[in-house]
Amino acid sequence: MVLSGLASEVFFMKTLSEMVAPPGSEWRSHQRAARVTFVLLALLMSACTGEDAPPGASGDQGPDPGTGGDGGTGPDPGTSGDGGTGPDPGTGGGGGTGGTGPDPDTSMAPSKNPQFSWFEYEGKDPVHQELTAGEGEYSNPILAGFHPDPSVCRVGEDYYLVNSSFSYFPGVPIFHSRDLVHWTQLGHVLDRPSQLDLDSQAISEGIFAPAIRHHDGVFYMVTTLVGGGGNFFVTATDPAGPWSDPIWLNSVDGIDPSFFFDDNGKAYVVNNGPPAGASLYDGHRALWIQEFDVATQKMVGPRSVIVDGGVDISKKPIWIEGPHIFNVDGTYYLIAAEGGTGDQHSEVVFRSASVTGPYAPYAGNPILTQRHLDRNRPFPVTSTGHADFVQLPNGDWWSVFLGTRPYEGDLYNTGRETFLMPVRWVDGWPVITAGTETVPYVHESPALPPQPAPAVPMSGNFTYRDEFDGDELAPTWNFIRTPVEQWHDLTASPGWLTLKARAAHLGQREQPSFIGRRQQHGWASASTAMKYLPSAPGDAAGLVAFQNDDFYYFLGVTLADGEPVIQLEKKAGSSASGEAQVIASAPLDLSAGAPIHLKIEAQGAAYSFSYAREPGAWVSLLEEVDGRTLSTQQAGGFVGTYIGLYAYTEQP
Repeated sequence: MVLSGLASEVFFMKTLSEMVAPPGSEWRSHQRAARVTFVLLALLMSACTGEDAPPGASGDQGPDPGTGGDGGTGPDPGTSGDGGTGPDPGTGGGGGTGGTGPDPDTSMAPSKNPQFSWFEYEGKDPVHQELTAGEGEYSNPILAGFHPDPSVCRVGEDYYLVNSSFSYFPGVPIFHSRDLVHWTQLGHVLDRPSQLDLDSQAISEGIFAPAIRHHDGVFYMVTTLVGGGGNFFVTATDPAGPWSDPIWLNSVDGIDPSFFFDDNGKAYVVNNGPPAGASLYDGHRALWIQEFDVATQKMVGPRSVIVDGGVDISKKPIWIEGPHIFNVDGTYYLIAAEGGTGDQHSEVVFRSASVTGPYAPYAGNPILTQRHLDRNRPFPVTSTGHADFVQLPNGDWWSVFLGTRPYEGDLYNTGRETFLMPVRWVDGWPVITAGTETVPYVHESPALPPQPAPAVPMSGNFTYRDEFDGDELAPTWNFIRTPVEQWHDLTASPGWLTLKARAAHLGQREQPSFIGRRQQHGWASASTAMKYLPSAPGDAAGLVAFQNDDFYYFLGVTLADGEPVIQLEKKAGSSASGEAQVIASAPLDLSAGAPIHLKIEAQGAAYSFSYAREPGAWVSLLEEVDGRTLSTQQAGGFVGTYIGLYAYTEQP
């Protein structure tokens, strides 16, 4: 899960040495109060429905699942009844027909705390237009966009998967599936500040390589908080939560821990750590094992090295990491990533008659890599590795692993994604790819009962729209670092997401008023409608394409010489002043009070930015800006681009 070379070695040794246990804190105590007040007022007006509804009141409830009732007709210009709601939980009725007022949004005055009425994301990768999964097939990646370091476990007919989250909060997204193809996000494992303190963390610090396992009715998720405490695990009886507060494994040095529960009742932790002696070369690491006492939840006995360096230490292999152990018919198999998480990434395998070794490498290693293939091949998948295995009820084995999809060379903005492929057994060894085999975009599905597509798609091309009509954010949204106060609201103005503008700046190691979701396609667009009125110099709000604190684009509304403008800021590394640079600007009339629409479009290496005062009437602010600024290769680190909503003020 790390890049090769001296810089990565220094980065890890520094951050691992500075770990401190995170303090506990709690937040979120008054979120539903405004919603309750709104519902009571609505009940008092419940006699008014359909065309009799007063301005701004709701129309009738939709009679069929997925169909909203018509909104009430607002008698005054600029007012409108809300659309009805379908009665079927999970399917939700569509919005009803709005009232006759020319702009249903002008009834609510804008303020310095921006309000967003919706957010829409559309993915349109050319590869999914050319290679489309048919019946009995699935599309790779199964989790598009920044979903690295996948780990999976099976419980009966159910499969659960987790990913690294680094310095985004909540931490460790967790997904559920019954066919390994269609995945629904249950939420996050680390969703309370008492579980995860990311204060002052760099974006590519935080949570590394979670591993999920199930034993005796209990789920275990073990991971590393780089730069903030070290290795820990949490437990739950329900994978949707709640999960426990962290139990720290202070004696386990290094990163990437994984539990192994043996058939004889014993349990172990295997992980990446420094070698037993002095490092022989840059990237020299080792895999360690130690017994874990389930009853006391403590490490016991000695720690020992089971792999030093990698498959062949004479060849100076780097960054052996992400280990997992499996017992298959009495033989212990150890899989691990090797070669660094860049384009030399791979997965290798060892086996032993004893869980503690000695482990012998497979002569045909690596069992997964794409590093030797032609980079100019159509639609390449690269940097594959960091795998986990799961066995189906019929005995088949499958693997999830990370990979990347460059739009040119080694440039990709979507981060490392989760792919799925079958595991075949060759002379007693598991193999995923061999020779010139490529990771397929379309493959035959596992031998499992097919499941319906999830409400929020995670693979192929799709459109996602959030109307902000719930009382909590959907799990697809994340914050930068751990929030210590409640600065977003969905209840004060139902149907709108309100962000409290704060003096926490995007691009600093702070916790800004930013809510984002992953860019999941190289070719994509994201848009929103925002009601906002800056009132003082420095006020700003809008839409952000964010890679890390030093690399992002901000399309937003602010003041210039006391007048509202729409402007585009770019930050690409540490400039002389350390600030983002304005690269485009246009005057903006906000007197009408209607929402302004903002849009970011990505086409591989080119990003375009536009705005509109009326739906669909887009005006280009700047086209085909260099999007390589948002690539992992140029920005560094281990994450992908987020597209999100942001607010800032110097005078809260």
